[in-house]
Amino acid sequence: MSYSVGQVAAFAGVTVRTLHHYDRAGLLSPGGRSGAGYRLYEDTDLARLQQILFYRELGFSLDEIAEILEDPQANALEHLRARVRRLTEEIGRLQRLAEVAEQAIEVQQTGVELTPAERFEVFGEIGFDLSYATEAQLKWRDSPGQKESMARAAAHTKEDWRQLMGEAAIWRDDLLAAFDAGEPAHGERAMDLAERHRLHIDRWFTTCPPDMHRRIADDVVADPRAFALVVPPSRQRPGLAAYLRQAVHANAARRTDLEEIG
Repeated sequence: MSYSVGQVAAFAGVTVRTLHHYDRAGLLSPGGRSGAGYRLYEDTDLARLQQILFYRELGFSLDEIAEILEDPQANALEHLRARVRRLTEEIGRLQRLAEVAEQAIEVQQTGVELTPAERFEVFGEIGFDLSYATEAQLKWRDSPGQKESMARAAAHTKEDWRQLMGEAAIWRDDLLAAFDAGEPAHGERAMDLAERHRLHIDRWFTTCPPDMHRRIADDVVADPRAFALVVPPSRQRPGLAAYLRQAVHANAARRTDLEEIG
């Protein structure tokens, strides 16, 4: 039995334009023509269309579908297995993003709402890159430290933020002064600054043992967005991020030595 393009479009739930596109692409050319030259689809064409729509629903491109249909026995199983892996990975990624979104909603609901003027007053030039925050949350979402940090940050009042950002500004001035004066990163002054930074994180966000502080310092060097949370771009110097990392690692080693002696 033969069917017109309009009938097939109605059967399959697609548009006539889609069927014409499949024809032009060589993916589904109707097997017959009417006396007036109109396309007529046979039962075998409908079976092929069903396959096309099945693969489209799974996210295959038209080129991929054409490759599969050329030799279905050789290609279909391999392609389907690959698609299952990709879909599984995508499901996992979307689940992680959903969890991050839920936590962000919690922060917004319980956090401090600031006007733009208040935000500048509290945070100054320090900016929070949403892409970095999202990546960090995905990376460390199972870490107790990350969960504690999110919860404590959400609980801070406006006055808490003013106080902690004020402390951070004083520490930053001291760090820049030590760096500009040529103080060695493994010297007492630089290591004391690193210890103040560690205690600041410990006091305001999450318990920060030396090993965690090392990882934070490594991230500061590896990702400019992380360093911008510590020192705004307008005040950064070449080599400053590496200097801070060296001081943090030196201080962590010093603390380890002191603990072993004690």
